[in-house]
Amino acid sequence: MRKVWQVVIMGCHPTSMLGTKLILEEAGNLIVLGTYSDWEEGAVMVREEQPELVLLDYCMPDDMIETILPGMKKEASASHFVVMTDREGRELLLPLLKLGASGIISKGASPSQLLQMIEGLREGFLSMPLDWLEMGIWPISTSEEGDVLLKLTPTERFIMERIVQGITYDKIATEVEVSRRSIDNYLRKIYVKLEVSTRAQAIEKYALYSRQVRHVYA
Repeated sequence: MRKVWQVVIMGCHPTSMLGTKLILEEAGNLIVLGTYSDWEEGAVMVREEQPELVLLDYCMPDDMIETILPGMKKEASASHFVVMTDREGRELLLPLLKLGASGIISKGASPSQLLQMIEGLREGFLSMPLDWLEMGIWPISTSEEGDVLLKLTPTERFIMERIVQGITYDKIATEVEVSRRSIDNYLRKIYVKLEVSTRAQAIEKYALYSRQVRHVYA
């Protein structure tokens, strides 16, 4: 049986949030913990409950998304944050990824498109409309630092963050809800992506690139 994901929805329009809540809960493996128009209240729920998924409206008052999203991601590093917007998503994708988002979706997306994006996140993939590719070059930075970190899935980045913090593999396995052996499998994939062969090299390279990326985008 697949794990039921907990979801928090943060937006400006109660009716729209209610519609999204009904779509998610009809899927059967998603449960909405709450809908919030008050951003501070929503952020508290995210911090306390650590939901697997947070859907939040890009049109936050006073452009608060630039400040609240990084803070929530720091306090709930394993959570996926998906931004809903009625603006040109392709132009917003890279900036929002830098802030800690796991994806972006149009408010006009169909229920099946929303659920498909969530299904992708479950498997460690970022989904995006094909017409974004037809409109031009993929907007991700081509710098070495950005490329290295973006090769890692959200789960792999979470594992590396915890390893850098000195957390044991057994505890990480509990946090990710996988077996201890699965952590070893994750690490083998991480080593290949980071082009290293030892734990120490992986920590050094990941910590270095993380600091560089944070410095560049600060």
